Amino acid sequence: MTRFSELMSGQTLLPIIQADTPEQGVQIAKAMANAGLTLVEVVLRTEASLEALKAIKAQVPELKVGAGTVINTDILEQALEAGSDFIVTPAVSPALLTALAKCNVPVLPGVSNTGDILMALEYGFEEQKLFPASLAGGAPFVSAVSSVFRAVSFCPTGGVSESNKMDYLSLNNVFAVGGTWIAKKEWVEQENWQAITDSCIQALK
Repeated sequence: MTRFSELMSGQTLLPIIQADTPEQGVQIAKAMANAGLTLVEVVLRTEASLEALKAIKAQVPELKVGAGTVINTDILEQALEAGSDFIVTPAVSPALLTALAKCNVPVLPGVSNTGDILMALEYGFEEQKLFPASLAGGAPFVSAVSSVFRAVSFCPTGGVSESNKMDYLSLNNVFAVGGTWIAKKEWVEQENWQAITDSCIQALK
């Protein structure tokens, strides 16, 4: 099984796409691809999310496209049927982890405390998403657990921004950060795709 970090190929930003229409999703994805990104996460939070994921895969084939906000096995099955290249969850449970462990694509399970970290690790997941990172203890928490969970590395998401991303990326047990700040809602509403490209370029520096 390919590790999630291997799929990212050194990209330290996990860019999150939230689209109200498939067309909107494609435009956001193209703007991100223009910045040099090779992987994006489509969060399944709107009615159009799955169709947006399919449209991005069809129209921006150079991108690896995965599904986020996978919270149960039904959504997991739909995401895989839609062709998701990877799966990201905001939380974990024994039932969900059992299904995730059987996936044939990379998975990034979401954790928010030491109990979650241990449970995900018991199911074989050494790469995990800390969410919501800012409320779960932020960079100090990630640093504190490094000596206890030495095999685990994290992709913090939730409250991560341009101003604090390096607090996380400077830690040895962080391989990437996730965020929506590179595709602000107002830019999407204004169809200011260049602003998204510019923000992604800045985030990659």
